[in-house]
Amino acid sequence: MIFVEGAVPGDVVDVRLTKSKKDWAEGHAVQFRQFSEDRVQPFCQHFGVCGGCQWQMLPYEKQLQYKQQQVLDVLQRIGKIPLPQTAPIAGAPETRFYRNKLEYTFSTKEFTPAKPLRVERQHRTSQPVEATAFDSTAAGNYNPDGFSSGEEMATGAAGFHAKGFFDKVVQIQKCWLQPEPTNAIRNFIRDYAVENGLTFYDIRQHTGFLRTMQVRICRTGDVMVNLVLTEDAESERTKLFQNLISHFPEVSTWLYTINTKWNDSIHDLEPVAVSGNGFVMETLEDFQFKVGPKSFFQTNTSQAERLYQITRDFAELNGSQVVYDLYCGTGSIGIFCSRGARKIIGVETVDAAVQDARINAELNGIKDATFVAGDVIAVCNNAFFNQHGRPDVIITDPPRAGMHEKLVQKILEIEAPLVVYVSCNPATQARDLALLSQKYAVTKLQPVDMFPHTHHIENVVQLKLKP
Repeated sequence: MIFVEGAVPGDVVDVRLTKSKKDWAEGHAVQFRQFSEDRVQPFCQHFGVCGGCQWQMLPYEKQLQYKQQQVLDVLQRIGKIPLPQTAPIAGAPETRFYRNKLEYTFSTKEFTPAKPLRVERQHRTSQPVEATAFDSTAAGNYNPDGFSSGEEMATGAAGFHAKGFFDKVVQIQKCWLQPEPTNAIRNFIRDYAVENGLTFYDIRQHTGFLRTMQVRICRTGDVMVNLVLTEDAESERTKLFQNLISHFPEVSTWLYTINTKWNDSIHDLEPVAVSGNGFVMETLEDFQFKVGPKSFFQTNTSQAERLYQITRDFAELNGSQVVYDLYCGTGSIGIFCSRGARKIIGVETVDAAVQDARINAELNGIKDATFVAGDVIAVCNNAFFNQHGRPDVIITDPPRAGMHEKLVQKILEIEAPLVVYVSCNPATQARDLALLSQKYAVTKLQPVDMFPHTHHIENVVQLKLKP
């Protein structure tokens, strides 16, 4: 089996291999002989350059079909366990402007497309067309990457990292992932910086004033913007925010964070509120959640609601169960399931997230919820069970790396009657399910598409203790 980057089923291509193994290989297309009947024209002018939305050239119904097949293939190939009939994938009602959070990068280097090449269409007609990095309708012999190596800028770019380049940024004019005012804010800051001599970040030299920006837009109408700077230049910062607040009154809260580190993470830094409360409020069903600039919250609100509904259904709650929410983050899944449980016990390694979870439980009037900071392997011992009760249901929602093998062994040791495993990476989920199969059988599974036009897929699995 050969996985070809940039190609879709039905394309006829010449492939240059980049990785070759015994049973599979990876490569990219160096020449398109014929395009698939399934291809459609990508709607974004930046498609293929910024590294996101890899599947815009496929109709959404085809994306869902391939994602569902991907889940089944991975679970069968890696997990090698019996599977029940799979429920149809839960597709997203909105495939554009669905993200509630985006992060943009300011850079001294802009990544620009190469000049378009004349090619011959090999599909349906031989009429000549111009092919660029964004044109999926043309076929012929052309540079598969279609880009220059990037040029150093005298001013700067604001957008997303270019595919395959850590230090170059694609100047984004319009991103279709998040609704306005996200594009207006980003473009305003870029233009203001150029006009007023504010410098952009150079990731190699570790210099420049403007570094990154996070924008969060909630269904409640709240908007939060956190501008990350490399130094606290008070005069320049004050003037910039005065202009932003004047031009964008719809933004609920403005913040800035000073980051002098070599990496972009702000988890150990303290954002400062310039205006507003320094946080926003979001809802899932009628539950309320306080979301700060460092809080984790699912980035597709409507699909997060669907994901949690499926999780709650799979938990089969009747009001009598003690539910353990592992990797609970800010408590969203546990709180969402709380009305059907006797008690919620959340465990999370990040102390700040646990503090948010406690606040969110209080916001929603949930009294029978306890959130504990610590490693679940160390926390969930006999003394802890004696204090809080053994779990009737375990919900686990680990990061992409999946669960640590010690945690899998701990779950096998605990022997909760029912486990719900929420995963953003079916491959590591399959590995963990194979280990859990010593005592558990997979009884339900449901893929959920959280990120249209990308290859990412979530999957929810129900497991029950074998008799």
